[in-house]
Amino acid sequence: MMGLKAREVAARHTVSLEDLVPADDFYRHLDRVLDLTFVRDLVRDTYAPVGRPSIDPVVFFRLQLVLFFEGLRSERQLLRVAADRLSVRWYLGYDLGERLPDHSSLTRIRDRYGLDVFRRFFEAIVERCQAAGLVWGKELYLDGTKVEANAALDSLRPRFFVEAHLQRLFRDDATPAGEAAAEPEEPGPANGGPAAPTSLPTAAPAEVAAANARRHDWLAEGGRQDRQPTVGRVRRRSARRADWEASTTDPDATRMDPRDPRRGGRLGYKTHYVVDGGTARVIVAVLVTPAEVRDNQPAADLLWYARFRWGLHPRQVTGDQHYATFELIAALEDAGIRAYVPLPDWDRRPGFYGPSRFRYEPAQDAYRCPQGHLLRRHHVSNRVEAWIYRAEKAVCAACPVRAACTKSRTGRALVRSFWTEYLDRVRAYQGTPAYLKALRKRSVWVEPLFGEAKDWHGLRRFRLRRLPKVNTEALLVAAGQNLKRLLRRRGWGRRPWPGHSTPAAADSEALPRGRAQRSPASTRPPRPRARRATSAACQVYDRRETGFSTAWRIITTAPRELLRGRCGPYLPRGNASPGGGAAFLLPW
Repeated sequence: MMGLKAREVAARHTVSLEDLVPADDFYRHLDRVLDLTFVRDLVRDTYAPVGRPSIDPVVFFRLQLVLFFEGLRSERQLLRVAADRLSVRWYLGYDLGERLPDHSSLTRIRDRYGLDVFRRFFEAIVERCQAAGLVWGKELYLDGTKVEANAALDSLRPRFFVEAHLQRLFRDDATPAGEAAAEPEEPGPANGGPAAPTSLPTAAPAEVAAANARRHDWLAEGGRQDRQPTVGRVRRRSARRADWEASTTDPDATRMDPRDPRRGGRLGYKTHYVVDGGTARVIVAVLVTPAEVRDNQPAADLLWYARFRWGLHPRQVTGDQHYATFELIAALEDAGIRAYVPLPDWDRRPGFYGPSRFRYEPAQDAYRCPQGHLLRRHHVSNRVEAWIYRAEKAVCAACPVRAACTKSRTGRALVRSFWTEYLDRVRAYQGTPAYLKALRKRSVWVEPLFGEAKDWHGLRRFRLRRLPKVNTEALLVAAGQNLKRLLRRRGWGRRPWPGHSTPAAADSEALPRGRAQRSPASTRPPRPRARRATSAACQVYDRRETGFSTAWRIITTAPRELLRGRCGPYLPRGNASPGGGAAFLLPW
């Protein structure tokens, strides 16, 4: 007979939410590992001392972590999941009958906090990873990836029009047109406030302070592009397309790659990571810039931030060919850090002698060509930051190999950069085992983190708009990735052995390096592996299947010579044993 089940919902339940959530649930383990009460100190300055109580900042950041771990794309979907999942309700601290916050409140809270609070939250996670021993600090790896923006290419308009529209849109409505807004009064004794603190004098020279003021600080600007007409000391940059066009939907997003037919019709950003060289691959610095920004431009600011913020002393910094710029290489070498970056190939002139065929003679400050003639210094070019060396016109005209050297009527010329000393150091690293190992390690160190963030945590396309908000989103994703490494260190993700307590049920601080606690009543021998017999004696283990557990005991210990006929040069994975089970031979 087929049974029927009618829906019967009682008005009240006497069950407790604490009993409904399993003891080994993921969010229970997350709550034990990460205590989020520190966020109240981070956001205390953003609230008034009196007024209506707001949503607890701990609840807000717990919701952001749920958004990350569940791979959700919106606050609406997040609150729907939180309403259905008992474990999420328990993690947030809301009982079955309590009403969850509204999704619009999360948007207002995020705007209230600003980018600095989320950066400090990311730093707090890195501090906990560093305290757990997950940050090595001897090697740093750089890379960037392009992320699609939440804007369409059809929204592009002239930049002057977009900026004027934004200024009119966000102008203070309380100030009548044509009247200047009154400046707020400075707090001080004259206005009834406390006295201003005494500023400490700085020992920096005036020229250093002026140079720092002219310098574009990428972290202080939040990844914003420098729209000034010149970049650098003497170089004039070419006109950028993003300088005269902007999106009305997201004015900070720019074209991802006009030369790529797949990405040329998309707007996006570029996310930059600095990853520690330890086995945990902890992200120590994050920054999002417009897609037009090259990888090497914010690299120095990110490296110095990671070095001084976390007290790291890296021996080497590894990046791809996009980081092989003169300024970055010189800054690293001057700081005593090896720059493991591939240099461009300047010998790519088919049919002509490359610069490597010429030998530089420091005593004469000249180059000697393959035929033995000298190329002396001719002039200096500040535009390319190099000295120009040129051979005599008559010598080149009479040279028998002139067709393989140059087509110039004035003689062969060579360019020696101002940064040649640093380039020679990097060129000396190439071919060494450490350099080759670093390049192989870079290819599998940072790219998987980008793939993890894009495939599992929604970083393939930003859901927020404007540069401060996409930086907030990238910081939360990077903090979540670091938190996953910290959870693994604290025991999550490792299956316990039979007869032992689960990592979630045990105290996370008592777990030795992320492994489950072992009860003293049971012991587990080494894992059986086929390995070469190099010791003088071997142990024979008897494995008997008893239910769902595996029992081990030693049958006998015999010299290796007696077992040579049975196992040969390698130990077998299993043989017949006197007890009827499978006998395993392991080194003594």
